[in-house]
Amino acid sequence: QVQLVESGGGLVQPGGSLRLSCAASGSIYSIYVMAWYRQAQGRERELVARITNDGSVNYEDSVKGRFTISRDNSKNSVYLQMNSLKPEDTAVYYCNALLRSDSERGPGNYWGQGTQVTVSS
Repeated sequence: QVQLVESGGGLVQPGGSLRLSCAASGSIYSIYVMAWYRQAQGRERELVARITNDGSVNYEDSVKGRFTISRDNSKNSVYLQMNSLKPEDTAVYYCNALLRSDSERGPGNYWGQGTQVTVSS
């Protein structure tokens, strides 16, 4: 069984920084794409950043220049460095992975449990 476990959320003042981590565990054959999504209260879940297994990255416009996504394929992990945080970044952040487990014939979409990020003075 595959699991994604996030860590690193918390309360930070505007202008501050946080680093989110997510590790995938279980019987994993291959991870294709890893990403971070977020969902603010009363809003739909949105893509924040994604990174492919060859290192190609995409960012949501409002986080460009402030957030950096990276991954460590040897650890099946993805990270999100968040700088210059704003109150509007407040949300539950979810780790996502498109991966194939040992028991599957094709890729599946997996989610972590979410970690709260609150930006407030």
